Amino acid sequence: MKHRLFFILFSGLAFTSLSQTNIQCTNPAAEQVMLGQYNPASYPGSTQLYLPDTLSIGILKGISPDTLKKNIIHIASFHNHNTGSDTVSSQNGIGAARRWVYSCLQQYSSTNHNRLLISYLQFDQSICGIGQHRNTLAILPGGDTTDKSIVIIEGHLDSRCEGVCDTACKANGVEDNASGTALVMELARVMSQYSFHHTLVFMITTGEEQGLYGAQAFAMYAQQKGIKIKAVLNNDVIGGIICGNTSSPPSCPGPGNLDSTDVRIFSYGSFNSPYKGLARFVKLEYKDQLYSRVSIPVNIQIMSPEDRTGRGGDHIPFRTLNYTAVRFTSANEDGNANVTSPTYTDRQHSVRDTLGASKLHNGIIDSFFVNFPYLGRNAVINGNVAAMLGIGPKQPDMLLSAPTVNTLRIQITQQTGYHSYRIGLRTTTNDWDSVYTMTGKLIDTLKGLTPAVYDVSVMSVDSNGIESLPSTEYTATVTSVNELSGISKKLELLQNKPNPFDESTYITVLVNEPLAYHDAFITVTDEKGRQFKPMPVKLEKGMNEVLFQRGVAAGGVYFYSLVIDGKKVQSREMIFAN
Repeated sequence: MKHRLFFILFSGLAFTSLSQTNIQCTNPAAEQVMLGQYNPASYPGSTQLYLPDTLSIGILKGISPDTLKKNIIHIASFHNHNTGSDTVSSQNGIGAARRWVYSCLQQYSSTNHNRLLISYLQFDQSICGIGQHRNTLAILPGGDTTDKSIVIIEGHLDSRCEGVCDTACKANGVEDNASGTALVMELARVMSQYSFHHTLVFMITTGEEQGLYGAQAFAMYAQQKGIKIKAVLNNDVIGGIICGNTSSPPSCPGPGNLDSTDVRIFSYGSFNSPYKGLARFVKLEYKDQLYSRVSIPVNIQIMSPEDRTGRGGDHIPFRTLNYTAVRFTSANEDGNANVTSPTYTDRQHSVRDTLGASKLHNGIIDSFFVNFPYLGRNAVINGNVAAMLGIGPKQPDMLLSAPTVNTLRIQITQQTGYHSYRIGLRTTTNDWDSVYTMTGKLIDTLKGLTPAVYDVSVMSVDSNGIESLPSTEYTATVTSVNELSGISKKLELLQNKPNPFDESTYITVLVNEPLAYHDAFITVTDEKGRQFKPMPVKLEKGMNEVLFQRGVAAGGVYFYSLVIDGKKVQSREMIFAN
């Protein structure tokens, strides 16, 4: 009996031309901590209980919507904090804004045994007429330097209006991205009370609106210095709940829609994507640690694309250099940033991205555009997963096979010293359909499975019940017959994932044997036979994926086909549920 089993690793392409130079950390001690070259005893914490419940409950109780509100109001007071704005004034501009953030982080450190090391990451680059720029960092040293990898929580401070380098306009940038800045600051305040095995880095970047330059500078710095990064959690446009007249898909149901109970996580890739694995881990840890404890649960949506259509964020430079990174964004956004349109009236990337409105028209803001309890809920999700990443075990690896019908056999091959492991199975969605636990053994057989193509990964579980990040993801076919018909075919067009989908979905071709061909495409048609632009697809051995982006349109059944050298080879149905 023959069985199908393939896996493929995703890796981004490095930037080929970068203009940041003279990148340096202004605090030498902070750099040594990020390199793992320090004595943890030099940074003792008041709470050194590496217990998941202690951390999750402490973060949940510690996050304050009032503090988030206060900090956002203060950030908005700098009027314009464009990357190219004033660096000298004490009241206006990016310089005043970052110095204020720096002073707040210093205060948080002083109230917690000076355990936060505050620093700038300085780099030279010509952006909007200014040649030198600074990210602001707060580093919380880990208690174990055996594994030197760090966890980064980030958001960008720079703002903009309609002009990308307009430094005179009212660029409060409240949703985009005082919300993310305040979230990172609040987590630095709360989490510096606790100790973690891994070092945590709370980073406020600049230059995001002109090209993700601040994040790019840190990613380059980490690569050049050999700093290991376990995960990056980017927060951008993370506090608003109102849908605008426009929004960048996949997003809002319609103008004025309110959503304070959903948050989106964007990440790169599909099958065996460590970025999607991190997104699934975020959701799993929230479910395990917090879901039953919160008064208003949040639904975490694992999105298919790396970002909204035509948009980007500070997680991308990290992913491009092969660091595992995801982006958190509100379910609803007010605007698609198409500021050149004469009909654009939304807030994003405009002078209208302010604190709020005065319903009584007395000049006092009584209707804020950022929902502070919602922002607090998103901060808790970030803090919880950062904490679990900060104390959790090492990633395992495994062998996977389908030895008999309706079964999968899993054997742990790396990190075999843990008592328990969790097994995540996916079929048609970005999330796990089921998560199984195997205890006291390294080999397990899952029985009674429905016939399907399964994507499978495993996680180590330590003595405190905390999972590791998921392992490499493997795929195997489970059938209900003794003879697995079709397994010897050279290739197969698999079911799209997710299915049903809303705006975008991955279409995958599994190639079992090398093929000789000239060109290959995926074609998609709707129920009326209207065809979308064909998408080229490579047919290399293993899994080959293309992302089909439908955009906002009426739902229905669509048909997709694999066409090789002008001949339609295989076809399937998929459901567009928008």
